[in-house]
Amino acid sequence: MDWHKKMSIVLLALPFLLGACLNLKQPSRKIDFYTLEYDPPKISGLEPLPLVIRMERFSVAPMYNTNRIVYRDRSFKRNEYVYHQWRANPGDLVTHFLCRDIRESSLFKAALSSDSRSPSSYALEGSIDEFFERDTEDIWQAVLCVSITLTAENEPDISKRIVFQKTYRAEEACKRKNPQALVEAISRAMAKISEEVTRDIYCRLESRYITH
Repeated sequence: MDWHKKMSIVLLALPFLLGACLNLKQPSRKIDFYTLEYDPPKISGLEPLPLVIRMERFSVAPMYNTNRIVYRDRSFKRNEYVYHQWRANPGDLVTHFLCRDIRESSLFKAALSSDSRSPSSYALEGSIDEFFERDTEDIWQAVLCVSITLTAENEPDISKRIVFQKTYRAEEACKRKNPQALVEAISRAMAKISEEVTRDIYCRLESRYITH
């Protein structure tokens, strides 16, 4: 290969080499990670039950089964923030906080995580049907929809194993139009749903416990 051809190849490759070097030197944009944050709901005036609840990890609807924060800005579309993400999958977040809230309510003998080997009276499983930010021109909203199923652990009759099943939905307005406000709003929605779930489980199990 003659000298002129070699120089031509070097000159052609030079911009690509320089671009690669610049990209290596430029720091990537920082990703912000978020989690739910709220105080456990306070439920008073109820007598504790000597029952143990075991939490199963909640499943997540396919369109929300991601650590990225999902938003909807028009019908039939779901988009994701690249630089704003949940610290954990929504299924893990909701399961963890609901277990914490049931435990902190002191309405039951114990609330166990799914990996606990201790015996339990009832199992709580469920699904996260909606977990997203809904954007309109006037307002942004946090949308959270959770379905639960409570089953008796030691019930031999399969037809009687399901004790309670219900879907809960909450929508909270974001105080500002940014991801931080969305996280604050969805935390408020989770607090409301968590209190409703805890109360409903207690009322259903109280009637069963008194009957038995």
